[in-house]
Amino acid sequence: MPKKKKKINPFQIITYILYIIVIIFALFALSSKIPIPGNYKLLTVMSGSMEPKIKTGSLIVIKPASLYKINDIVTFKNSPTSQETTTHRIIETQEVGGTQFAITKGDANPSEDSNKVPANLIIGKVIFKIPYLGYPMNFAKTLPGVIILIVIPGTIIIYDEILNIAKELKKKKKRVIKINSPLEVR
Repeated sequence: MPKKKKKINPFQIITYILYIIVIIFALFALSSKIPIPGNYKLLTVMSGSMEPKIKTGSLIVIKPASLYKINDIVTFKNSPTSQETTTHRIIETQEVGGTQFAITKGDANPSEDSNKVPANLIIGKVIFKIPYLGYPMNFAKTLPGVIILIVIPGTIIIYDEILNIAKELKKKKKRVIKINSPLEVR
């Protein structure tokens, strides 16, 4: 007897897409809080100073290096106490009093940055970029973003799973157990 072809359920396809979206944005939201193996960091470029090489809103992956060279695009802290970062290209290196400094410049900027960057403030070198993916990543870190990108799809997924469980329970109740022989009483 030939098997029946299973119909494609559009709601199920949407559910699987929601699973993927929730997982991706949850990972993005967690990526800044939990260390990624290999010491990688995910950051968002929110200015146009590196255009056209790195577009505003790009998601960048950075990794610390033992040596930074001229033309490397690096991300560095703006000051030793600041959590704010800048991503610019190294255009020159200098050593002053035994301390290594990088002279940096945004590709779209007409002149070099006013402050030299001490090597200990460089977080890492840009190794990968994905244009515009930083916007949803930053949005996923906000309260409305968590609600829209994680809580609502997560609720829909949970609701769908509850419906599937209820459907399976109904199927089990409808099954009739046939007893082939009566029980013997001794």
